[in-house]
Amino acid sequence: MKKPTEGPLVIIGGHEDHDGDRKILQEVARRAGKGKLVLATIASREPEGTLEKYQSSLGDMGVEEVCELYLGDREEAFGQGALAALEGATAIFFSGGDQLRITSHLGGTPVLDRIVDIFRKGGLIAGTSAGASVLSGTMIVSGPQDETYRDSALNMAPGLGFLAQAIIDQHFAQRGRISRLVGAVAHNPGHLGIGIDEDTAIIVEDGHFNVCGTGAVHILDASEVTRCNVANLDEDEALSIHGLTLHVLAEGDRFDLHSRQPKPAPAREKMDDA
Repeated sequence: MKKPTEGPLVIIGGHEDHDGDRKILQEVARRAGKGKLVLATIASREPEGTLEKYQSSLGDMGVEEVCELYLGDREEAFGQGALAALEGATAIFFSGGDQLRITSHLGGTPVLDRIVDIFRKGGLIAGTSAGASVLSGTMIVSGPQDETYRDSALNMAPGLGFLAQAIIDQHFAQRGRISRLVGAVAHNPGHLGIGIDEDTAIIVEDGHFNVCGTGAVHILDASEVTRCNVANLDEDEALSIHGLTLHVLAEGDRFDLHSRQPKPAPAREKMDDA
């Protein structure tokens, strides 16, 4: 019997283009194929209009069925109605809002078990904004923006774990979130920090990812850090961290998750070798 293969991940920094060339959504549609895509709007308290927006964009690209999974509370994740919404699904797309609503409603439920099963059988899992953060092993719930990291400034929680040993942050350059991602990997040096700009995505397949979109992806690797004072910070003391590695990737660049090494887009690689 052939071993099931985990599906691809399309992890989006938020505000993906719905009106122009829609590069990122084209990648979602290509991997979803003509199967059933379930738009999980769980992160939003008021998701009205979200389904229609994605039905229009993805329907134009050949996705024949886009339906919604919404949970008003955790109890609904144990009901047959929620499981029925996932019947026949080959792709799940988590939309934006509050990532803690997703984990608190889904964690340990039959609905999450079914979503994981879809992924393990090769189905696509995608997410944008809060729906991106929740896909990592550890997620940022809240933290500082546009200021130096200090003690007690960051709240984190377990994510859904589709991209293990990673912490994903979104709206990255637009909201000045570099310091909070530095703080996150200081707390979790074994995790790779991945900050994704708006209208930008990483597409994870076979142990590596490619960058797609108009912005950049910042990679923070703390595995070779030699000094960090995060465990001994006084209330108003700034974080100090030495040996932190930073990579900045643009569209077409690749990153190997096993070796933790970036590679340029093929066109730029040829120019570098010339």
